[in-house]
Amino acid sequence: MGSDTILETTDLTKTFSGFTAVNKVNLRVRRGSIHALIGPNGAGKTTVFNLLTKFLPVSSGTIRYRGDDITHETPAKTARRGIVRSFQISATFPHLTVLQNVRVALQRRQSASFEFWRHEKALSVHDARAMELLESVGLGGLAGVKAVELPYGRKRARTSHHPGPEPELML
Repeated sequence: MGSDTILETTDLTKTFSGFTAVNKVNLRVRRGSIHALIGPNGAGKTTVFNLLTKFLPVSSGTIRYRGDDITHETPAKTARRGIVRSFQISATFPHLTVLQNVRVALQRRQSASFEFWRHEKALSVHDARAMELLESVGLGGLAGVKAVELPYGRKRARTSHHPGPEPELML
């Protein structure tokens, strides 16, 4: 693996009860490059992404990231390395404000998932951090807007200042 290669697969294969969804895929992604995986429906594109991000275990073959074999590591460890997946559908609560949507995510991170039943004033402890995050992606001025009113691209805004490593490989 060359020093400019960030991700490489060798004979990556996934089978489901005898059906081969991905068959010996060899892929090399160079640092800083953009790649596309194209093919008709049912060609195995989503399965490849699920293998790379550990949503599915590999049947055979290897995945190397920055020279390390990550084939059998946990999804959480892979995500901590900076390999993350961006889904096409933005999952927001459409009738909550932008601020409230971010606050729900902060509550989840603090094992307070069910605190949303509490009174609004009790939840405001998360507002300062939520506003900081919104400002970092240019959405601070939209904090009071209902998520349903935002254009698609604004719902997908992300920060380079989020906790943890900057995603190095966005799938």
